Amino acid sequence: MAEYQYYEFLAIDRPLDARQLAELRALSTRARISPSRFVNTYQWGDFRGDPRALMTQYFDAFLYTANWGTRRLMLRLPSRLLDPSTARRYCHTDSASAWAAGKIVILDLSREDQDGSWEDEEYGEESLGSIIPARAELATGDLRLLYLAWLLSVESGELADDDAEPPIPPGIAALNAPLRSLADFLRLDEDLIAVAAEASEEQKDSSPSPQELKRWVAVLPARERDALLVRLVLGDDVHLRTELLRRSHGESTDGPQHREPRTVAELRDAAAARGVERERLAAIERARKRARRERDAALARDKRLEELALHDEQAWGQVDASIETKKPAGYDSAVELLSDLRAVSERKGRPEAFAKRFAQLREQHLKKSSLLDRFDRAGLERLDRDGRESS
Repeated sequence: MAEYQYYEFLAIDRPLDARQLAELRALSTRARISPSRFVNTYQWGDFRGDPRALMTQYFDAFLYTANWGTRRLMLRLPSRLLDPSTARRYCHTDSASAWAAGKIVILDLSREDQDGSWEDEEYGEESLGSIIPARAELATGDLRLLYLAWLLSVESGELADDDAEPPIPPGIAALNAPLRSLADFLRLDEDLIAVAAEASEEQKDSSPSPQELKRWVAVLPARERDALLVRLVLGDDVHLRTELLRRSHGESTDGPQHREPRTVAELRDAAAARGVERERLAAIERARKRARRERDAALARDKRLEELALHDEQAWGQVDASIETKKPAGYDSAVELLSDLRAVSERKGRPEAFAKRFAQLREQHLKKSSLLDRFDRAGLERLDRDGRESS
């Protein structure tokens, strides 16, 4: 199987300058590079750059996928918006890690699926754009992305069975589109997410009202207000609004914990049990739908046979016409119609009439081996001239 690798980096908070663009071009002569994006694909060879180093120096997001099943996502935020200790509380394994570099924090999430295939792989071209809004939500204090990263470690088997669950943020049961895209990209187990969500409270809007903002601004020290105003006028801090909103209503968004944290083993066992129950219910539903299809088909056939009983001579003419086409489709149509005519004769209590006529038809077409083979497969060859099954 041919190899396929896809690399995409995004500069979100500030565009790349001319010097940075030149440095990136030196890494690849064929990559698509712009002030905000670096994209390259490989069907042979490999990328010469180090994604960790590039994220530290240039970019705010990185996505990698390969057709053998590897998927990787990296996100960068200022440490004043994502506390490194909070990030490491959720991300401390090979599958989900977090580290600080100066004033930034980088999350690194990866998935290795050996059953990935060329046909199944989405290659990632549209994936990063749909995930990126989750980075902005994380910057506002929404920790659901970190909790999903922790579930990735649970699923990868890198955590001990007795490891305790970290604080579960509200809103896991109602993942928005960016977080849903993240879960899909990392191929997180839906049963594991659903079980985790059972202990997650409903997410409430914590945005401060205009009146609350006014009161908060009014009590800020004058020197601090002046410094914030200067930062706003300079316009070089894209996260200033997010920072101020977080400060105005507090930093912690873990949500209250009114329960004992679950262990990794409890979550895995519950997810496995949910999967078994889900499959059981799905099997019942499949059986129900199959029975309904069979019932509908039987009713449709009954109606067709009733109509055929009123026009059986015309149907025999259709059989002859279908055979005369000397085409496979015509033969199949003739056999299907003969099977219905046989059923009609049995309903009328005259199977011998059909058997006699069919025997004559068969004699007329002894040289058509393909047609005779279809007769045999349909069970029509087992009839004697009295309409009974031949031994």
